[in-house]
Amino acid sequence: MQPFEKDAIVSGIGISRIGRRTGIPGLELTCEAARAAIADAGLTAADIDGVATLGDTPVAEVSAALGIDAPDYKSGFGTAGLLTPVMDACQAVSERRARHVLVYRTVQMIGGSVLQSSESKEKTSEPERESPTIGGMDDVVELIAVHAYSAANWLAMNCRRHMHLYGTTKEQLGWLAINSRRNAALNPLAVYREPLTMADYLAARPVSSPFGLLDCDVPVDGSIAVVVSTAQYAGDCPNPPVAVEAMGGSDGAGGWFHRPDYPKMASTDAAAQMWSRTDLTPADIQLAELYDGFTFLTLAWLEALGICGDGEAGPFVQGAERIARDGVLPLNTYGGQLSAGRMHGYWVLHEACLQLRGQAGQRQVPRRPQVAVAAVGGGPIAGCMLLTC
Repeated sequence: MQPFEKDAIVSGIGISRIGRRTGIPGLELTCEAARAAIADAGLTAADIDGVATLGDTPVAEVSAALGIDAPDYKSGFGTAGLLTPVMDACQAVSERRARHVLVYRTVQMIGGSVLQSSESKEKTSEPERESPTIGGMDDVVELIAVHAYSAANWLAMNCRRHMHLYGTTKEQLGWLAINSRRNAALNPLAVYREPLTMADYLAARPVSSPFGLLDCDVPVDGSIAVVVSTAQYAGDCPNPPVAVEAMGGSDGAGGWFHRPDYPKMASTDAAAQMWSRTDLTPADIQLAELYDGFTFLTLAWLEALGICGDGEAGPFVQGAERIARDGVLPLNTYGGQLSAGRMHGYWVLHEACLQLRGQAGQRQVPRRPQVAVAAVGGGPIAGCMLLTC
């Protein structure tokens, strides 16, 4: 019996305006992205029979604004962190509970933080605030007791341990930031597009050793939406449909640092589940769009996915030649969260679809990929999807 995700495709994608402290209401941004995704799929609001989100702009308000009369899909596939709504949508269409599910993620900046849209401020959509409940609270209490108050502190410890075990260097982290900025220069929606040198990177103010400011993603205002449809719709898509080959998620066992294989994270478990659901292998990946809430998370995903062996990700990205758009594995071609902006991983999915469709414009990789991976999360939060076109 084939995995249910093979019954699903990404039929449409949409993105709103992206910027810092724009003051644009969350509902307006959400509707921009959603309308674009629905139109991109060749559908109308009347065709949408399911809506899913991670928990930002309320589904009822979005549905009313768009003229959608559809249920809110939740908690089907299981815990896959930020990508859970997308995976839930895949399950919904596979089980024929829906034909076309709209999934969106909207973020806003208020006082320098990424918060839930203004219509629903009672909850936060910032992953660093949500994540302590995934994998238990005990380890977070221990971390706070030693004055480690944020994900920057917690993940810096993973990075330091990786450096100690494998000789990973600060400069290797820097090549990720430089590669992202180089790609962002070709993305008109990216918030930071000016050139970045290694000297600039190393001179950035410290945040939590070894992380400096340029190791951290950039909060923005914006929204991204996708339409997940039944694979039976593939022949009617106005754009090349993107097939969901396999996916995996993690329930965060071990929390932030109580893993026997520390400094590995939930990404290891999510990747293992994904590979168990396909005959493809890491060698088949031609494009990688990987979460970079902090530079080290990208290294962790490269190793978790089996693209590199343990401790080999640092040398792999050294010099940024292998990960360039014309390299053996183009990486974060839209500019990543480090330069384009923090969309909580949904931009990695949007960009993977664009590249697979051959529609990424100036930043389209020279050899149009047929297999891409989109991987999101850090610490005890992780989800990944293998996509084909």
